[in-house]
Amino acid sequence: MPAFLLEVGTEELPASFLSDAIAQWRSRIPQALAAQSLTNEAVEIYGTPRRLAVLIIGLPSQQPDREEEIKGPPAQAAFKDGKPTPAVVGFAKKQGVELDALEVRATDKGDFVFVQKVIPGRHVASILTELIPEWIWGLEGKRLMRWGDGDAKFSRPIRWLVALLDDAVLPIELVNGSETIKSDRISHGHRVLYPETVTIPQATDYITTLRSAYVVVDADERSTTIKQQVNESVQNLHGYVEIYPDLLAEVTNLVEWPSAVVGKFESEFLNLPTEVITTVMVSHQRYFPVFRDVNTKELLPHFVTISNGDAAKSDIIAVGNARVIRARLADGQFFYKTDSAKPLDSFLPQLAKVTFQEDLGSLLDKVGRVCNIAEQITAQLQLGEEDGHNIHRAALLCKADLVTQMVYEFPELQGVMGQKYAAASGESASVATAIFEHYLPRGADDILPQTLTGQVVGLADRLDTLVSIFGLGMIPTGSSDPFALRRAANAVINITWSANLPIKLQQLLEQISRDFVAVHNKNQGQLVAALSEFFLQRIRTLLQEEKQIDYDLVNAVLGENDPEYTERALKDLLDVRDRALFLQEIRKDGTLEKIYETVNRSTRLAAQGDLDTQQLEPNSLVREELFQKSSEAAFYNALLDLVPQTVAAQQSRNYKQLVTALEQIAPTVSSFFDGPESVLVMDPDPEIKRNRLNLLGLLRNHARVLADFGAIVKNL
Repeated sequence: MPAFLLEVGTEELPASFLSDAIAQWRSRIPQALAAQSLTNEAVEIYGTPRRLAVLIIGLPSQQPDREEEIKGPPAQAAFKDGKPTPAVVGFAKKQGVELDALEVRATDKGDFVFVQKVIPGRHVASILTELIPEWIWGLEGKRLMRWGDGDAKFSRPIRWLVALLDDAVLPIELVNGSETIKSDRISHGHRVLYPETVTIPQATDYITTLRSAYVVVDADERSTTIKQQVNESVQNLHGYVEIYPDLLAEVTNLVEWPSAVVGKFESEFLNLPTEVITTVMVSHQRYFPVFRDVNTKELLPHFVTISNGDAAKSDIIAVGNARVIRARLADGQFFYKTDSAKPLDSFLPQLAKVTFQEDLGSLLDKVGRVCNIAEQITAQLQLGEEDGHNIHRAALLCKADLVTQMVYEFPELQGVMGQKYAAASGESASVATAIFEHYLPRGADDILPQTLTGQVVGLADRLDTLVSIFGLGMIPTGSSDPFALRRAANAVINITWSANLPIKLQQLLEQISRDFVAVHNKNQGQLVAALSEFFLQRIRTLLQEEKQIDYDLVNAVLGENDPEYTERALKDLLDVRDRALFLQEIRKDGTLEKIYETVNRSTRLAAQGDLDTQQLEPNSLVREELFQKSSEAAFYNALLDLVPQTVAAQQSRNYKQLVTALEQIAPTVSSFFDGPESVLVMDPDPEIKRNRLNLLGLLRNHARVLADFGAIVKNL
């Protein structure tokens, strides 16, 4: 079976585009083949800084034939007096069949003429010729460029094209203005180690042919080689290299023939904070730092870099790399010494010169708002004087390091340097740690703040951003979220859940919004409503995706267009989390199934009554003199016993106590519906009917303390 190779040769591609392009082709090319009914044994995607390639093994020589049923004109219009009309003659001619190949068949809309055609499969070469330009020009990425005088866009100019079906060149042309790139079997080797063209005999020779030209086309193979070389290179140093996944992925896509090079810098630079040195190495130079051992963050004065050049020139490369990092570390040393000479709070006035957002003032204005919100959270949590002082101090200083020389040069160190400079300035450990922690989490996989001070300041910072940006009408839409508001809201929820902070989110949103509209002419009600809806969406997403709660159970605790549940969720984030987790737990152990039918049946019928959803006490709502069956009295007495159990569960959030009580009442309710003394709920007498609906409504209300059982799907 044929094999097909496509290689798109380019000028050096950005590492980020290359990884995205490989991922896109891995998804799109198999889909495109399947849409053409082209089976295959394997689709392998390869990429280096100078090329993107796909090798498809086991293609058929052509598509399979397929049958297609085509509907023609109505039979009434196709034949007149038993003879074919021009309409049906034209239909047969268009389909390329004789009249006797047509058949009349009944449909819902009457009799119609049909033809069953066999459409021969096309040759795979002609299909690939059509698909290849779509695969290339269809790649998406940031900052695609045009070149020459054409309108074609790609990450970097395309310089050559290889297209082989087995050993035959598949004729492809990519037109870009006056430039036409034609396919061939000629590729290019490594720019330095093999600066010559390479002839690929046939598709399946691709990997070995390029390897002979010092190009490893498989990114996974290059990644494995890099890890192995890095670890081997430091054995003589008796050191340990931490291989950061993001750095490994980047350098893998920066080289075609990886070669690890060990470099050295002066030991005097080790006096710098470890974070400064590793930031310079990893983020700016793409070097791997060398530590003394796996259990310590003590650095050695060495680094490992991955060269794309001649391994025989490693010593020269190492000297050049050392010269570059020496200059960067010298800058860092100067910045650190200069910044440390002043207390951290002395940088605060400079924040007034830095704009946070055009309509929201400076960073100093933001710090003032963060301090105010932090005080509100402190009051909610009823924290003591010492905690309150630390929180205020950390909130005041949390952005001060942004105007230091170190952070100006290395923005990745925001918070990190704030912690260092705060400690050097004599601030307490709690304040210093909080300055770093208030930025946590910095991404989806990052850690959360561990100290109360860091948690409160982190919440205050994000709530200010959310309310302020929402207040200006810059609400995230689709994939557009320039202020990372979704991430900020997720962090507010996750910090609260992780630390079990009993904050009242709705109250905070209202307070902060009130302060915002006092300065900006905005509608507070609309602002709070938009923020509330946004947070509810985030709670829903986090419960389903991170906590792995079934969607219907999430609906049950958040309510579906039920203001009572939505308000409750925003009032107490811990409660909504606990109820969702508990529902998932009792679904798994089978307890939910035991009470589901009883509660859900009661809930459905209770909707036909007029009892509100708040009442729990049956005394004033149920008239005993209207009872006609013993099952009604038993139901009533069971509700009396249920009240203290429900109230206790509400107060302690021990919902197991409530579910246990609902389990106990279930047989009584079943007898009310189906036992020897069962009743007709919808009795002709309106007073008796109302009395019975109130019994059911009260049971529904007790269950609603946990969730809306009407939203739960029984056999999920």
